[in-house]
Amino acid sequence: MSFNIALSGINASQKDLDVTANNISNVKTSGFKQSRAEFADVYATSIFNAGNTKVGDGVLTSSVAQQFSQGTLDFTENSLDMAISGNGFFATTDGLGSRDMTYTRSGAFKLNSDKFIVDNQGNFLQGYQVNRNSGAASSTSLATTQPIRVPDVAGAPQQTQNIFTSFNVDARLTNIPDNGGGPPPTSNFDPDAPSTYNASTSATVYDSLGESHILSTYYVKRGSNQWDVYATFDGKEIDMGTAANANGGAESAAGSVGRRISFNPDGTPNVAAPNITFPEAIIDLSGNDPNGDPYLTNGADNTQTVQFNFQDETGTTAPTQFASDFEVTTLDQDGTTVGRLTNVDIGKNGLIAATYSNGDVQYLGQVALVRFANEQGLTQIGGTKWRESISSGEPLSGEANTGTFGAIEASALENSNVNLTKELVDLITAQRNFQANSRSLEVNNTINQTILQIR
Repeated sequence: MSFNIALSGINASQKDLDVTANNISNVKTSGFKQSRAEFADVYATSIFNAGNTKVGDGVLTSSVAQQFSQGTLDFTENSLDMAISGNGFFATTDGLGSRDMTYTRSGAFKLNSDKFIVDNQGNFLQGYQVNRNSGAASSTSLATTQPIRVPDVAGAPQQTQNIFTSFNVDARLTNIPDNGGGPPPTSNFDPDAPSTYNASTSATVYDSLGESHILSTYYVKRGSNQWDVYATFDGKEIDMGTAANANGGAESAAGSVGRRISFNPDGTPNVAAPNITFPEAIIDLSGNDPNGDPYLTNGADNTQTVQFNFQDETGTTAPTQFASDFEVTTLDQDGTTVGRLTNVDIGKNGLIAATYSNGDVQYLGQVALVRFANEQGLTQIGGTKWRESISSGEPLSGEANTGTFGAIEASALENSNVNLTKELVDLITAQRNFQANSRSLEVNNTINQTILQIR
């Protein structure tokens, strides 16, 4: 019996050495969680044994328990590196259509050849689907997660339909009267002659193919509190639309019609209630310029119209005429060209935002986090990954930085939680235990040899 007790001690010491050596070998493994060998004594008896004289039967390894304490964070230059500060695991699958989930704390992610976010083994990071514009998640169920893809282009171009502008025109400027006649009256306005207008500004307009064009507007003071607004498209004069004609703008020397706007004595737009600003102008790109050439010559949609709004997008800021320099206070337009990926940003809640060269920002998904009732019950499968088991309980998914879920730190990796100093001390202790149990085995062998040699 004493041989078996000594052997169980040697086996336990060897297991302790193995666990400690494994911890030390993974001291630089991202997301690794150290293990601890836990032992229990062996004691067997029956109802007819004298319990007060019974000797134990040795030791056994009751568990190799992982310790899921937080590791330190190591900040990197890779925007796709992620670390969880707090509770939770990343969810990954081995295929695009697979629902075979594995879980990890290692956030060393990158893009594969198809622009999906994957780990070093090619497993796909799972995330919640979100609204591309607002970032709101449609569901936080693990069953609805999908691999997250980061496209390097911002999709098809969108033609410009609206321009929003508000400005201040300088009330102190000298009038440039029109030539009368009409309707509409005529004018000597010429975009190539700065003396024929008081101020100008420009906006970028995109056609249906994503090509950019310059729409310039010119402001000419006609009289007390009255101004005409003219426009050019890529340097070619263009009417400010039927609404412009209705507002009596003077006709330029080349024949384009401007838009007349007027202000109250306090500098606010002179419009009828309930409007706070001038009615919009419609710029029609389907026609020809004063020389008879079409405005769009690249094969883009030639029925495009652009609505020119004399206000900001929220409708709260209108043009003014004050005794101060000309100033554009708002100038926005919709429409985009094809954009190239310039930056990827990941928030603490796991929301992934991609910025493109055309100024477009799209929310691509939200990284899913998963927790378990009993983390130590998870089954290790290698590669710093785990699977659920009966002991761990079912996975519970949620959003990062909410409830009991930790926050996601972008451009960071979680280091191993192994304390190297402690492990080296444990290694020495395990070695001493092994030596002591070996000595016990040796003593038992010597006693047996002595007994066998009795004559």
